[in-house]
Amino acid sequence: MKILVCISHVPDTTSKINFTNDDMQFDTNGVQFVINPNDEFGLTRAVWFQEQQGATITVVNVGGTETEPTLRKALAIGANDAIRVNANPTDSFFVAKQLAEVIKNGAYDIVIAGKESLDYNGGMVPGMIAGILGYNFINSCTDLVIDGTNVKAIREIDGGRETLSTTLPVIIGGQKGLVEEKDLRIPNMRGIMTARTKPLTVVEPVDASINTKAVKFEKPAPKSAVKLISADNIDELIHLLHNEAKVI
Repeated sequence: MKILVCISHVPDTTSKINFTNDDMQFDTNGVQFVINPNDEFGLTRAVWFQEQQGATITVVNVGGTETEPTLRKALAIGANDAIRVNANPTDSFFVAKQLAEVIKNGAYDIVIAGKESLDYNGGMVPGMIAGILGYNFINSCTDLVIDGTNVKAIREIDGGRETLSTTLPVIIGGQKGLVEEKDLRIPNMRGIMTARTKPLTVVEPVDASINTKAVKFEKPAPKSAVKLISADNIDELIHLLHNEAKVI
C-alpha cells in the first residue's frame, strides 16, 4: 500500500504575524514554521498503517528550499521519502494541480491531506485534487480503516458523525481524530539522523493557471476595553447592550 501525505509549511501559531509591501505580502522574517497540524495528524495515521500493514509513505510539499526542514521533520517522524515541487504555492488550484501530477506519477493508493492549512484556511486543496483525478474523496475525516482495497471512514458533519465506505484510490481530508494529539510522534535522535539520508526528490512544476491573487491582508481589529457594570445596575447594562453593543 502506497500512501502520499501532503505537507503544508505553515507559521507556528505562537509567531507574531506582520505584512509588507502595502499589506499585500506575508512577512516571514522571524517566523517559525512547522508542519500544518491537520497534516501532522494524517502523517501520524500513515505511520500507523506503515507499522501495522507495511505501507510505504511519501511526503510531498509545494514550495521553495525553505520548506525542506519541514519535510525532513516528516521524514524523521517516519516517512520513507519526500518530494518537493519547486514552486511558490500561489493559490489552491495551482497547488492541487502540482499535487495531482505527483499522484498520477506515483500511483498512490491513499492520499492524506489536512482538511485545511493553518495559514490561509482555504480548505480547498484535497477536494480539488479529487476532482482533477476523479478519485473518491472523504473530507473532515476522523477515523480511517483500510482492508485490502476497501475503505471505511468516519467524518464529522453538522450535529454528529457519518460513517462512509468506499474503495481505493481515495483522497482523505484529515483532521484531529485520525489520531489524538497525545499520539503525535516526536522525532527521536535516531529518526533525525536517519532522515538526513532518506531521499528528498525535487521536481519542477507543471503548467497551471493562477486564478486568484492576494489583494490585501489585514489583522483583526484589536479588542476594545472592557466595561464593568455593577450587578445591581441592570438598567445600565441593558442600555449599553442596546445602544453601544447593539446586540439587543
